[in-house]
Amino acid sequence: MRYIVSVVARFRRKIKVALTASAAMFLLATGAAQAQSVMIPNFWDPKAPLDRPDLPAGRTIRFLVDDDFPPLHFTGLDGAPTGFSVELARAACERLGLTCTVQVRRFDTLLNALGEKQGDVVAAAIPITADLRKRFTVTAPYFKIPARLVTKQVKDMPAFTPSALQGKTIGVLEGSAHEAFAKAFMHGATLKPYPELTAAQAALKAGEVEYIFADGVSLALWIGGEDAGGCCAFAGGPYLESRFFGEGIGFIARSEDDNIRRALDYALQQLWKEGKYAELYLRFFPVSPY
Repeated sequence: MRYIVSVVARFRRKIKVALTASAAMFLLATGAAQAQSVMIPNFWDPKAPLDRPDLPAGRTIRFLVDDDFPPLHFTGLDGAPTGFSVELARAACERLGLTCTVQVRRFDTLLNALGEKQGDVVAAAIPITADLRKRFTVTAPYFKIPARLVTKQVKDMPAFTPSALQGKTIGVLEGSAHEAFAKAFMHGATLKPYPELTAAQAALKAGEVEYIFADGVSLALWIGGEDAGGCCAFAGGPYLESRFFGEGIGFIARSEDDNIRRALDYALQQLWKEGKYAELYLRFFPVSPY
């Protein structure tokens, strides 16, 4: 259990940079305006429909969340918990016809609270790992945090190809999975590590590097925010190699509640098919990390 919490804490520290309260307000204010430019990911196979399991009538599902990690879970302008994961949990409950509650806990206490039956499902950005599966049951991923390249935005930007990185300097977060991936696969480029993502972003704006390679969520919020000032844009598509960037995040339940996990898997697939997933995605990701 301590190992799982340690992994989660390291994951959280690496991707929380630039995910601030002001970014959360930006998300809520601009989601509809940029909907047409947002690419929406799909994690469900339409050729493999899931069956809906039976749950006891009147069962209340207690979701446990953290409120300090926008755009996935944070405190809304009305003081209530919201975010992509939170609203997706609420939508899944509605789709299943269940009564649900949302309880806020400190991030590093969520798994312990679940194990101690203080709640029934964790709906937070905890990465799916083999160690997590040993103790809990987890839905299929409903979101993955991709790695992305960002470069200076110019008029009539050419289509990106891997050869564009030859001889270029790429800013990376020191000690991150993104640095390891770039070392393994971005041959011909020079890597320049930075202790913080904000330093790499400043270097890109100043022309000290030609690209940044980091997590797509932080970069998407930066691209769409005031700090970037419209300077930069994504180059190429998302990188989703699970060996480096993980399996994604899903809803987590106790192993003995696998029926709840199966019901949530069914609901998530239905929400995708019916367009509700896309609606929520557009609300919280005005600049898509995909």
